[in-house]
Amino acid sequence: MVVFKNLDTCQAFEALKKIPAVVLHKSLDQKRISDWWIPHAAGFCYCYAFAPVDDSVIDWLEALTREQQLIEKYRILTEGAIMNTGEKRMVLHHLVRGRLGKPVIWNGQDMEVFYREEKHRFYDFAHKIREGEILGTTGKAFTQIVQIGIGGSDLGPRAASLALSRWAVAAGRARLRPWFISNVDPDDADYVLANIDLSESLFILVSKSGTTQETLANETIVRDRLQKAGLNPDKHMVAVTSTSSPLAHNPHYLDSFYIDDFIGGRYSTSSAVGGVIISIAYGPETFEEFLEGANEADRLAFEPSLRKNPVLMDALIGIYERNILGWPATAVLPYSESLSRFPAHLQQLDMESNGKSVNREGHPISYSTGPLVFGEPGTNGQHSFYQLLHQGSDIIPLQFIGFLRNQLSPDMISEGSSSRQKLLANLIAQMLAFAIGKKDENPSKTFSGNRPSTLLLARELGPRQLGALYSHFENKVMFQGFVWNLNSFDQEGVQLGKILAKKALSSITKGESTDDELLDAFIASALRAVENNGD
Repeated sequence: MVVFKNLDTCQAFEALKKIPAVVLHKSLDQKRISDWWIPHAAGFCYCYAFAPVDDSVIDWLEALTREQQLIEKYRILTEGAIMNTGEKRMVLHHLVRGRLGKPVIWNGQDMEVFYREEKHRFYDFAHKIREGEILGTTGKAFTQIVQIGIGGSDLGPRAASLALSRWAVAAGRARLRPWFISNVDPDDADYVLANIDLSESLFILVSKSGTTQETLANETIVRDRLQKAGLNPDKHMVAVTSTSSPLAHNPHYLDSFYIDDFIGGRYSTSSAVGGVIISIAYGPETFEEFLEGANEADRLAFEPSLRKNPVLMDALIGIYERNILGWPATAVLPYSESLSRFPAHLQQLDMESNGKSVNREGHPISYSTGPLVFGEPGTNGQHSFYQLLHQGSDIIPLQFIGFLRNQLSPDMISEGSSSRQKLLANLIAQMLAFAIGKKDENPSKTFSGNRPSTLLLARELGPRQLGALYSHFENKVMFQGFVWNLNSFDQEGVQLGKILAKKALSSITKGESTDDELLDAFIASALRAVENNGD
C-alpha cells in the first residue's frame, strides 16, 4: 500500500539532520571524481562527485526514497492513479512517450491508443506540409511555422525547437523555420509577423481550454494581419487543443490535434503541443527520436538503487541541499548555446510544480519546498552572474550540462585549441573552482570554495539526448514533489492574478469601477501619474 506523508514525519529525514555537513575540498580525491558517475539515457552520464554528499548521506537519502516509496508512487502515477489531487486528474505525460506499466483506461478509452493515434495524425499532416501537398492561400508551399501559445504551450516547445535547429540543418531535416508568439504585448507578435512572409507561413494555435486570453488576443492579431495581406486565415492555421474546447472540430482551422486535461502545460512538450511544430519543422522522425530518448530515461527512473538511478540521485541531492543545508536556489548552466532557452523552461517546470506551501491534501507544511531556479548558457554566464556564485554570501547549487561535440559547425583552431575544447575546458574548470576555491592574502581575491555542482554530460546534443533531458528534469521535479508530499501537477498560484487582470481590463476599457477599491485606486493613480508626467 502506498502512503503519502510529509517529509518532516520521516525517520530518515531526522537522521539526515544529524550528519555533519560535507566539506568538498576535503572530500574530493581522484577516486571520487573517477567513480561517482551514473550511466544515463541517450548516452548521458551523470556526475555527482562535486555534490555536497558522502556515503553516509547517500545511504540515508536512499532510506528516504524507500520510506517515501518514491518508485512505487512513480509506478502508480504512470498507471493512471489520481495524482493531481486538486483537480482530481490522472497525470499522463509519460504515456505519450510510451506505456511504462499496465494500460490506462479512461471512459472506456485506452489512453495510449488515443495519444498514439493523435501522434500519427499530426505526423501525417506534417508530412503533407513538408512535401507541399498542403499549400497556403496563394498556392505557395509553407516555409515558416509559427506557434501561438503561452506558458507551457510556449516555453518547452520553444526551448526544444531552438535546441534542435542547428542539429536539424546538419541532419538535412530542417524544412520550415519555427517561430513563436507568446506575450500579449503586441510588439511580440509584430516582431515575428514583420520578419516572415505571411503567404508562406503556417500558424499553430495552442490552447488546451481554447479560452487562454493572451493566446486568443494574439490569434486576433495574426488573423487580422493575414486578412490585410489578402490571405485567408483559415488556410494558414491549425489548432492544438482539447476535444471539449471551442477550437475542437472548428472549420476555421486546417486541422485540430488533441491533448487532454491529463497532460499539464509544463509537461506537454512530448505531446502535440511540442510534437506538431517539431514534426513540421524538422520531420516526424526527429520528434519520434525525441520521444524515444525521453522514454528510455523514463524507464531508467524505475531503478530502485539510488546509486544506479541518475534522476533519483539528482532529485534527492536537491532535497538534501534544500531541506538539510537550507539553500534556497539552484542554477542550471548548460554549456551549449542551443540550450539557451532551456533554463527558462525549467523555471516554469520546477517553480510552478513545486512552488507550494500546502501538501497534496491542502494542509500547510512547515518545511521548505521548491527552490528558485535560474540559469544562462556558459560561457556567457561566467561574464554575468558567476561573481555571485563564486563569492556571494549565499551558496547556490549548480547543475551543469555539457557536450563533447558541436551540432553543426566545424571548429576553428585559435591559440592552439578549438572553440569546443575551450568550452569544455571552461566547464571543467568552473566545477573544480567552485568546489576547491582559492586562498589569497587579498580578501577580494579569495574564493571560499565548497560550492557544489552536478554534471550531465553527453557526446552531442540531438533529439534523443534532448528527450532524455526533458524526462530527467520532469522526473526530478516529480520525485521531489513526492518527497515533499506536494501536488506537483496543478498551478493554482497563477490564478489570482488572472482573476484580477480580468477586473482591471474591464475597468481600463470601460471606465467602470470594480468591486475592489484598491484595484480601482491603483488603476486611476497609475494612469494619472503618467499623464501628469508627460513630455
